[in-house]
Amino acid sequence: MQAGFVTLDIHGKTKAQAKVAVEAALRRCNASVYRLRVIHGFNRGTELRDMLLQEYGKGHARVKRVSPGANPGITELVLREF
Repeated sequence: MQAGFVTLDIHGKTKAQAKVAVEAALRRCNASVYRLRVIHGFNRGTELRDMLLQEYGKGHARVKRVSPGANPGITELVLREF
């Protein structure tokens, strides 16, 4: 695990299951974590990525901003600036 990053894989989950998993991961993140890297994939559409942008990109209490990851199948939730 890279310092400051927590990775969560939500491949194969429905939107509801993915949201529950992301919320649980956010609750587990302590002050040393500044990014939650969510791996959602992109081969089967953008439903999970769009859910992340809608739910966490607009005013979530723990998330400062949403950032694209290293590839189209990853989205990073920025919890605090490094």
